[in-house]
Amino acid sequence: MRNLIRQNRGFLAFMLLLGLFRTAVADWNPVPSGSMHPTILEGDVVLVNRLAYDLKLPLTDHVVLALGEPQRGDIVTFTSPRDGVRLIKRIVAVPGDRVAMHDKQLSINGESANYTALATQMPHAALDAPWQAQLYSEQIAGREYLIQWLPGVLARDNFETRLVPEGQYLMLGDNRDNSADSRYIGLVPRQLLIGKAVRVLLSVDILGIWLPRLERFGQALV
Repeated sequence: MRNLIRQNRGFLAFMLLLGLFRTAVADWNPVPSGSMHPTILEGDVVLVNRLAYDLKLPLTDHVVLALGEPQRGDIVTFTSPRDGVRLIKRIVAVPGDRVAMHDKQLSINGESANYTALATQMPHAALDAPWQAQLYSEQIAGREYLIQWLPGVLARDNFETRLVPEGQYLMLGDNRDNSADSRYIGLVPRQLLIGKAVRVLLSVDILGIWLPRLERFGQALV
């Protein structure tokens, strides 16, 4: 065993450094679900900047140094406060915001979102949601991004105005009718944020014939 370790110490050192890099600096995560359609598709591998908000001790949630503030509209990976599963969603409300939803319409600090209907299309990948999706541009609080609704699908489309407390964030998936987000798992504490998803590194059609989606390689996430 000692000889094996000695003969491969360069490779082992590389793997150790790679592991530390992924747990403290940057990470890449394959996305298996459709909760962020149409922004992120199943089979996308996204680059996550772990230093966007906090410097943490590797393999822990212990914050050593705060480096930046999460913003509305950021797409983030985080650990679910309900069951510890890693999720990827969009930050919709930050500490101090008053946020509500009525019949799907989001409002923040008294401002109601504006929605512009786009084309109806079949989702790229729909193992868990084989319905036609209606795409919208959602504009609120100075941010604009794409979301989708699934007509006829029951979801939690209403919640009364709530104040987001210090150190907590309200997350929603862009696929509003097929996302286990803060409507179901509650607000997310800052220490459970892992990092900011900034770009699609590569993408494969995992629900088709596994061909690469070259047009998505390197695509910025907004």
